[in-house]
Amino acid sequence: MLMNFADRELDMARCHVMGILNVTPDSFSDGGRFNSLDAALLRAGKIVAQGAAFIDVGGESTRPGADPVSVQEELDRVCPVVEAIARELDVVISVDSSTPEVFRETARLGAGLLNDVRALQRDGAVAAALETGLPVCLMHMQGQPEDMQVQPSYQSVLREVSGFLMDRVRVAEQAGIPSDRILLDPGFGFGKTLAHNLKLLAAMERLQVLGYPLLVGLSRKSMLGHITGREVSERLPASLAAATISALKGASVIRVHDVSETVDAVKVVSAMEEAGQ
Repeated sequence: MLMNFADRELDMARCHVMGILNVTPDSFSDGGRFNSLDAALLRAGKIVAQGAAFIDVGGESTRPGADPVSVQEELDRVCPVVEAIARELDVVISVDSSTPEVFRETARLGAGLLNDVRALQRDGAVAAALETGLPVCLMHMQGQPEDMQVQPSYQSVLREVSGFLMDRVRVAEQAGIPSDRILLDPGFGFGKTLAHNLKLLAAMERLQVLGYPLLVGLSRKSMLGHITGREVSERLPASLAAATISALKGASVIRVHDVSETVDAVKVVSAMEEAGQ
């Protein structure tokens, strides 16, 4: 299935790697490392050289307990980086945001995907996303970043995540966003315990029956630390295992910090799948 991201078309039947570029002072893994324009552009160039099809630019931390930022602060962080990447590099620019004003301005500057952890629930977000004409990724999160890890609870995590995502798909489609511009993200680590995350991962192929490409983000997350006992900087092997499982279970986009290693893992999965056809 082909999907158009601004002026770039990608086959979503294949698995693609998305490199993370946080231009924030407080993201859980790399906060503060790339919040100057020069450092961000240097990091973006490395992400592209290592084989990523997407760069995900985020100006508001969504780690557990994170505080929201003002609209102007998010614009000031994200827009210069999007503009510079669009000018210098051949890559799909994803914008990790829930803010309508950021949607509109980054689309004007060259963004190709709106990656919204709040699934277009902020006031005006659906209308702004429609106005840009860009694909959107709708993610499941129980609660908000400031409280999402305070005793998350589900009767059936797979059923409730699926139901929420399809509710948001209906809202988007009824507003006029075409189905071929929608991706879904189950939201690993967003309002979920370790047990919830593992159940979702084990059954992830069942989310494919919803009929939309899946974007998955497990890189360096706390669930991997709980499993391995490793600190954030030591979670590469676990992140690669999670990425490989995700690729095998049908993810179209895998969002990661460690791009070159994940690209290699995805190539192995793709080669195996092609050999088996």
